[in-house]
Amino acid sequence: MIGPFDHPWLGGLFGDVDAAEIWSPQRQCTHMLAFEAAFTRAQARVGTFPQADAEKMALQIEAFDPDMADLRAQTNRDGVVVPALVAQLKRSVGGDAASVHTGTTSQDVIDTALALTLRDFNVLLASRIENLFAAFEGLSERFGARTLMGRTRMQAALPITVDDRLLTWSHPLENHRTRLENLRPTVERLQLGGAAGDRAALAPHAAAISASMANALGLANPPKAWHTMRDGIADYASLLSLISGSLGKFGQDICLMAQQGIDEVTLEGGGGSSAMPHKHNPVLAELLITLARFNATQLSGIHHALVHEQERSGAAWALEWMILPQMAQATARSLAAATEICGKLTSIGSN
Repeated sequence: MIGPFDHPWLGGLFGDVDAAEIWSPQRQCTHMLAFEAAFTRAQARVGTFPQADAEKMALQIEAFDPDMADLRAQTNRDGVVVPALVAQLKRSVGGDAASVHTGTTSQDVIDTALALTLRDFNVLLASRIENLFAAFEGLSERFGARTLMGRTRMQAALPITVDDRLLTWSHPLENHRTRLENLRPTVERLQLGGAAGDRAALAPHAAAISASMANALGLANPPKAWHTMRDGIADYASLLSLISGSLGKFGQDICLMAQQGIDEVTLEGGGGSSAMPHKHNPVLAELLITLARFNATQLSGIHHALVHEQERSGAAWALEWMILPQMAQATARSLAAATEICGKLTSIGSN
């Protein structure tokens, strides 16, 4: 464990248990198996596989427990996990195992698993945005009419109300909530293209199979595979960075307002110092700034991952695997930390 999100002690600061579970390898395997089961059932619905046999096989697929050590070893060879997973499945289900996965491709499985992960994560994201919005409204009710010194370029300007500053923290959340609602259909969608992305191996039933699978998985059904069209993923990553960036502004303001000599906010439960026991550091507010800068940095990598050559890229695709889960966890942690800060604010401004 060397990443900050699951590190033995750094995970206490950066980690988010709920987000980590959604993005876990076990959950991803469940989603990949759901794809294979839905594909098997869809074949039966179009008449290319006996219904009873398909249902029995689909249930076996859904209950399958992969050998993770083998998946790790074979991914080192193949560059992608699906060949090893499918080989394990074929050995496990027996019977007409040749029909398992045939007509699809590794990218169909992994991208659909990603879509299912994003669907689950978006529920968490939307809930946390609502929680934080409610927390800001609570601060407004308690402190909104009080006075603050407005500051421009970090210098005293003119008096404002606490509500004036609160609006700069809460209003972007309304925009992000709308952005998330609009983006969900563009990322929560089935991937089904086959070897070259043209669904040729599924003819003449490609449309019926994709419709059946999308319905079974609860995903949108795009008319064409999006193997190399990653703008939806890039838009989504941009939203993650926008959310954490807005919360970074909130964290930066809290740090400045909490400075000794300024004392425009009072926070309970600040972090301690090993050398100066009198200090109460605004740790969570600082964390919001760090996570905002982290996501802003990672976003450039996702934009590099837009460049998928021809009908499939190994390099650009793998870059997404490295970056997007971390951006998602950083965003979830930002929302949780910001809400926690709101609960720790015992005073803002002056009467």
